[in-house]
Amino acid sequence: MYRGSQVLGIILTTIAKGNSIGKTVEKELRVPIMQDRIWKMLDNSDAFIALPGGIGILEEIFQIASWA
Repeated sequence: MYRGSQVLGIILTTIAKGNSIGKTVEKELRVPIMQDRIWKMLDNSDAFIALPGGIGILEEIFQIASWA
């Protein structure tokens, strides 16, 4: 990655199919429920970037903002 940065993909086990690691993801962590996904994001991140998406991304943005 660029200048020592690291990328961690955190994905639900129910939607993970086989090897879902993309070209930009170094490590993938699978979790059973969405609540665990958000907690893992908080535990493993220094910053967050929200890209356009659906209702799910809004939920994550508000939870991260209220828990941080």
